[in-house]
Amino acid sequence: MDRLLVDTNIVLDLLSERKEFIVEAQELFTLSDKKEIKLYISSLTFANTYYILSQTLKLSNARKILRKFKVLVEVLPMDDKIIDLSLESDFKDFEEAIQYHTAIENDIPILISRNLKDFKTAKIPVLTAKDYIELRK
Repeated sequence: MDRLLVDTNIVLDLLSERKEFIVEAQELFTLSDKKEIKLYISSLTFANTYYILSQTLKLSNARKILRKFKVLVEVLPMDDKIIDLSLESDFKDFEEAIQYHTAIENDIPILISRNLKDFKTAKIPVLTAKDYIELRK
């Protein structure tokens, strides 16, 4: 079973129903729901997603959405080592550095993101949701 760390943008594609990207996000999370893959997110993604959803929704609705969503993923901790590795990394985007090092420190072999350009130095495959789904076919 593939284990994947999902970046914040993919989570928001699903939960905010972003027209351009929702189909691929839905397919990815459906695979998780069917127990065909195991999806992980960083605790930073969970917090950021709540914050972004709460800007356009009632707080109670944002929490309700995240409670339902949480059954599809496992939330990984962000610890001192991940922060240190991210601070020392050559990633220009600090949030992406945290995502990457969360995957590395938890032995997650694939990262799913739409921001491929931010992961140029990654030592693990970084794919879009669409590319990952196409590889499975």
